[in-house]
Amino acid sequence: MKLSFRGPQAWGLLVALVGLALDQLHKWWMVGSFDLADRGRVALLPWLDMVMTWNHGVSYGLFTQDSTGGRYALIAVGVLGTLAFLWWLATTNRVLPALSLGLIAGGALSNAIDRLHYGAVADFFLFHVGSFQWYVFNLADVWICAGVVGMALSWMTERRENATVA
Repeated sequence: MKLSFRGPQAWGLLVALVGLALDQLHKWWMVGSFDLADRGRVALLPWLDMVMTWNHGVSYGLFTQDSTGGRYALIAVGVLGTLAFLWWLATTNRVLPALSLGLIAGGALSNAIDRLHYGAVADFFLFHVGSFQWYVFNLADVWICAGVVGMALSWMTERRENATVA
């Protein structure tokens, strides 16, 4: 099998890099210049606020790790996952899977960088309706979710032999 980043793979890699950069820039601004932690809750829309939350686990705060070993284990999982998705991306010859894998890889690596730099993942967006509040998330989480939806659409609409190069 030949790995390359041409055509759809190049677009997927570009999406990964742009997604990573956008998420890291947003976090840098929210934690630093904007200083959301000191501002407190900032209402954006009647159902969307910005809040500063540090996630020491994975999605929805699962597998919370307060130890250094646990933190580095989550960093390792994030980096290895990113490498696996980039390998998969390099073997993909269809646009939708390539873009989707790029979103997932960029989001996963950005959250791993947070764990390395801050010790936890910086989350900001909070959806709420009345007293119901959904979990707090960041742009990297949006990229990962969008990538998963894209992969699901790809699996439902494209034949498997069109999705990867043998």
